[in-house]
Amino acid sequence: MTTANTLTALRALIRKDLVLYFSNRRALVMSIAAPIVIAAFFGSLFGSGSDKPSKVPIAFVDNDGSALSHALAASLKGDTSFEVKELAEPAAIDAARQGKVRAAIVLPAGFGAALPAALLGGGPKPSVAVHYDPSQATALPLVRGLLTQHVVKALGESMGGAPGAGGAAKAAFTLPYDTQTLATTASADRPYNGYAHSFAGMGVQFILFMGIEVGVGVLLARRLGLWKRLRAAPLSRTLLLGSHILSGAITALILLAIIYAAAIAVFHVSIDGSVTGFVGIAVAFALLTSSFGLLIAAIGKTPEATRGLAIFATLVMVMLGGAWVPSFVFPQWLQTASLVIPTRWAVDGLDAMT
Repeated sequence: MTTANTLTALRALIRKDLVLYFSNRRALVMSIAAPIVIAAFFGSLFGSGSDKPSKVPIAFVDNDGSALSHALAASLKGDTSFEVKELAEPAAIDAARQGKVRAAIVLPAGFGAALPAALLGGGPKPSVAVHYDPSQATALPLVRGLLTQHVVKALGESMGGAPGAGGAAKAAFTLPYDTQTLATTASADRPYNGYAHSFAGMGVQFILFMGIEVGVGVLLARRLGLWKRLRAAPLSRTLLLGSHILSGAITALILLAIIYAAAIAVFHVSIDGSVTGFVGIAVAFALLTSSFGLLIAAIGKTPEATRGLAIFATLVMVMLGGAWVPSFVFPQWLQTASLVIPTRWAVDGLDAMT
């Protein structure tokens, strides 16, 4: 073959591949939309700086009842970084344990009286307990730092000025209280295991990918003529589709059981919540996975288009479900909006059980 003929053949082959790729509009749209949507999601979380940050929910327990503790509570409520709930101590600790608040700040009795004396070196430092949710421990440094700011502010106002106004006093200034951080977990004798969330998120993601094959399998069966042969038998469409849903759900349950068996055996993840609840969440998610595959197949219509659409839909669902990034770091509007995404409930449910 001459050089001219080789180049002509090469151009024809390249043109053929390009035409085939760009003629599949659904796959093309998914290839463009997926990186744009995912990049926009992470940019809104970490890069834009334009959205108003979501408030950190905390509980505040005032066992002191002094003028200084009331001033501290008012100062915390005025901080745009916090959403403060004043609760009794047992309710506050329970709220932290259930993940309803990121931390529970507990002021001891006598806090207001002891703080000025401790500042001037004339008495022991009172101890402030901060109970926190270990699955959302990234909020703890923020809570401790802003608590210090508001304690110093309230103390300065009560003493008629900022503590340590002079240069020498500033050099010798130390915090007039101690902080005791206490992780709240479902089981008091077991510490929080960070692998619990990662296995919930990745388990949900990759089992959803398995669900794609359920839908693609139906489309391939139709393309090969197997669907017509099955329909020719005395079998209803409901029975045929139901068999696909149930077989896909059983497969998802087996995969989830193996994933969590490895998590329990190797990484010491434990079911500290309800075992019945864990099984219920697993069954519900398995049925969701199988039904999701058939839904995407009905929309995609061809195996090629369905794969692109399903991968895009899966990535969006696991992204908004908190599988990659815990949902508590989402902007407030996105935390609310993501409640309509079933994967959010699956990840949160598995998290809560483990």
